[in-house]
Amino acid sequence: MSTKNGKKVAIIGGGPGGYAAAFAANDLGLDVTIIDVEANPGGVCLYRGCIPSKAMLHVAKVLNEAKEAEHWGIHFEQPSIELAKLRGSKDAVISKMTGGLGQLCKARKIKFIQGRANFEDSTTIKVVHEDGKEEIVKTDYTILAAGSRPATLPDLFLESDRVLNSTTALQLPDIPKTMLVIGGGYIGLELGTVYAALGSKVNVVEMTDGLLPGADEDLVTVLTQRMEKVFNKIYLGTKVLGLKEAKDSITVSLQSKDGNQLKETYDRVLISIGRKPNSSGLGLNNTKVVVNARGFVEVNAQRCTNDPAIYAIGDIAGEPMLAHKASHEGRIAAEAIAGHNTAFEPAAIPAVVFTDPEVAWAGLTERQAQKEGRTVHVARFPWAASGRATTLNRQDGLTKFLTDPESGLVLGIGIVGPGAGELIAEGVLAIEMGATATDLGMSIHPHPTLSETLMESAELIFGTGTHVYRPRKNQPAN
Repeated sequence: MSTKNGKKVAIIGGGPGGYAAAFAANDLGLDVTIIDVEANPGGVCLYRGCIPSKAMLHVAKVLNEAKEAEHWGIHFEQPSIELAKLRGSKDAVISKMTGGLGQLCKARKIKFIQGRANFEDSTTIKVVHEDGKEEIVKTDYTILAAGSRPATLPDLFLESDRVLNSTTALQLPDIPKTMLVIGGGYIGLELGTVYAALGSKVNVVEMTDGLLPGADEDLVTVLTQRMEKVFNKIYLGTKVLGLKEAKDSITVSLQSKDGNQLKETYDRVLISIGRKPNSSGLGLNNTKVVVNARGFVEVNAQRCTNDPAIYAIGDIAGEPMLAHKASHEGRIAAEAIAGHNTAFEPAAIPAVVFTDPEVAWAGLTERQAQKEGRTVHVARFPWAASGRATTLNRQDGLTKFLTDPESGLVLGIGIVGPGAGELIAEGVLAIEMGATATDLGMSIHPHPTLSETLMESAELIFGTGTHVYRPRKNQPAN
């Protein structure tokens, strides 16, 4: 570890961006203090987001695979679910990971202050502890990593224990007989999948014409076909007009895009319409930090705000609101404060939806290319031609590449199917390294694996695929 260089850095928020920034700053010799409302680092991701949701999605996967085993002639008894034990196992995962981060802070001799932070000025932070006591932290630089919170629908606000958000849904209050998920984005689909696997009859309502708004249609089509079997009903192009609580249920009024209205009753309603940055309540008006109309803090390539003493990373600094993007930004901000020549300029930030099947993409999407009027070559390898997918009885997947028609450079990748979240990393590396489709096609992949779908998709750019026939195209000169 480097010797302290005298610069004092405060990190507001101990999530994946905050603790990554803190650890990187500590390694660079900076004097680091983390300020967070929790007793240990971890943030929303570990306490109320990524980690507990993936633990529950693993449970859903086990339950679903038990059902699918009937395809092979294997029959299991109807599972019995001990909800208290399930909650306990999830909480144990959270405790183990957050406790480990706390130990890493101690090992690095990073000061950790539990409380809420508020700027008095650009280099003075007032921390209010849970007991109301106040503490002043003087710092040379601050990295804002305050994260985000679930977005709400003011017009539909109903204060009821039966109306859940992404945080309360992960507390698993019960397994309702019926549930409506408002929002067909990744959070709603992931949590809806969990409750459906546990035994709830789940309906999903989305105001746009498709699930996962913004993702490429060919990837979403595969997911939708599967979700139509998982969920009881999926309402697309449908608005929620209102919620009304009865004695033991919630009545929901819906309206389709053709104007037809209907009312349905549910045991619980999950509102999952995205997240909002936590840029309010920090005293930013006492600094030179600029917050835009959407609540995001404006930053430059080094993640520095309009106030030279304050940097911002993660959800508060703009989309995509992803933990791994925040972690990378945190390291960049720490390096910039330490005086290094650095910038946040990723060629590809992977996005993963952990449903079944998983959906993952990175780099240029086909939807973006069409919007920008860019000409690209697109090759799709259907998993029906994959030996490994066949052995899994999961032939509904798809792997696709977008390449530059002149150079053959890989510009984007999309995958839908089991394990897409793991497979996407190869595509990210290809984009970041400036690889061509030829490079991917000539790289020997193990057989039989799902990773072969990347190799064969790349080969299809030139019509040379082994398991799918396409008319051959000339390969660009290297």
